[in-house]
Amino acid sequence: MSAVLDHGDHAHAHDHAHDHPHGWRRWVFATNHKDIGTLYMVFALTMLMIGGVLALCIRAELFQPGLQLFNPELFNQFTTMHGIIMVFGAIMPAFVGFANWMIPLQIGASDMAFARLNNFSFWLLIPAALLLVSSFFMPGGAPAAGWTLYAPLTLQMGPSMDAGIFAMHLMGASSVMGSINIIVTVLNMRAPGMTLMKMPMFSWTWLITAYLLIAVMPVLAGAITMTLTDRHFGTSFFNPAGGGDPVMYQHIFWFFGHPEVYIMILPAFGIISQIIPAFARKKLFGYESMVYATASIAILSFIVWAHHMFATGMPVTGQLFFMYATMLISVPTGVKVFNWVATMWRGSMTFEAPMLWAVGFIFVFTMGGFTGLILAVAPIDIQLQDTYYVVAHFHYVLVAGSLFAMFGGFYYWAPKWTGVMIPEWKGKVHFWSSLIGFNVAFFPMHFLGLAGMPRRYADYPMQFADFNAVATIGAFAFGFSQVYFVFVVLIPAMRGKGVPAPAKPWDGAEGLEWEIPSPAPFHTFENPPKLDASATRVIG
Repeated sequence: MSAVLDHGDHAHAHDHAHDHPHGWRRWVFATNHKDIGTLYMVFALTMLMIGGVLALCIRAELFQPGLQLFNPELFNQFTTMHGIIMVFGAIMPAFVGFANWMIPLQIGASDMAFARLNNFSFWLLIPAALLLVSSFFMPGGAPAAGWTLYAPLTLQMGPSMDAGIFAMHLMGASSVMGSINIIVTVLNMRAPGMTLMKMPMFSWTWLITAYLLIAVMPVLAGAITMTLTDRHFGTSFFNPAGGGDPVMYQHIFWFFGHPEVYIMILPAFGIISQIIPAFARKKLFGYESMVYATASIAILSFIVWAHHMFATGMPVTGQLFFMYATMLISVPTGVKVFNWVATMWRGSMTFEAPMLWAVGFIFVFTMGGFTGLILAVAPIDIQLQDTYYVVAHFHYVLVAGSLFAMFGGFYYWAPKWTGVMIPEWKGKVHFWSSLIGFNVAFFPMHFLGLAGMPRRYADYPMQFADFNAVATIGAFAFGFSQVYFVFVVLIPAMRGKGVPAPAKPWDGAEGLEWEIPSPAPFHTFENPPKLDASATRVIG
């Protein structure tokens, strides 16, 4: 261990000599994986706040029946942009930020494989975000076709639709380049002795996610480019007036969209698989089965896309195929939940903030999984299609899934990033206020959906009023919990206010990232570390 610390000190001295840029140049020209990871996370947090404001505008309008604050057209712009900003601007870049920070540390690499490409991948996101946000100020307002951008609505939108398409192209290119970087880094830059099957689960889940991204982002690019040519170049891919088929757009979009759901949850599985063994003080139960389950989810995600389309007049044979395929994908997901619970079973568990977020994740993600299984049954899905039941389901999986895991990952690795321990009470206030606010906001939506309330409507009849009022109160509580996180938890930690963190702040944590000082030096593992047999510690 002392050798590692000496090496870290040497890295610090080396940094101050010449290789550690300062001021704005450090960030604009960043090629260091830690700096780029930080940039991704700050960007994602900014977009989360913008998307969150849009969400609270939606809930404020739905607090009571009648049109309160916005006309229906603006309301639909809010729902569309909320979805696009959260998926492409918040969740995905945040996980890429985690990957940039943690993968080189976990596998003993000095940096990402392509440092300048890494910089370019990040900076593509800034013009994309500006295009998305500025679309509200274009003639006709922002896109209002839903985040799925279904034809023929997209063919009728104003110029903001073209801005949205261009923004998604930029974000897609960023994702593909980031994925290539992650794959090359993981396959070629692991420390000697770290075989693939000794790699931490977070690195494994990201390796598989990166392959998924490379496979499906071009599919989305194709769908939105076809929309663009329909709008401006006289083609009729999706325009029925010219012999096109709007349902074809749905097939192409969801062939991208369903693997995309797993792109947003697999890295979360990886984070949870790091946290639970650390606080149960046990090895992860069934490591190999976790790896195979992750790969199985990725493969099966390509054959379930049309379960989003049961209401489009699909033949019964097709409905049966997609129904059974959807049920099949719940098996490897169940394997993961079983393995996490088995890891905790009879472990010496303590419930610091990261563990609370991890257990909260298992609880809410499992609920979201069950509602997904219910929607997999074609006859039920046809009844619940486009109702608030579906909204409740995917928020349980995505908000509670991806976001809770990210908060868990933040509290787990923040001592390594910032060099200070975050006070436990701050993390616990954030967790409980978020968990309660989230469930108060989204649980009533299941009942609204079962009662038949359609989504994306700015108004509703009186019988839906009570549950909507409760949901709005919960949404504001959840939203203000994240404001608390930024000002009370994040900013003091980034300023280095707090108790200095040791190199390994958690008893049961294992992995190379805990072998370097806190905060992590600017350069780490300039020479590949020598690993012990378990590939989790440095020897010498």
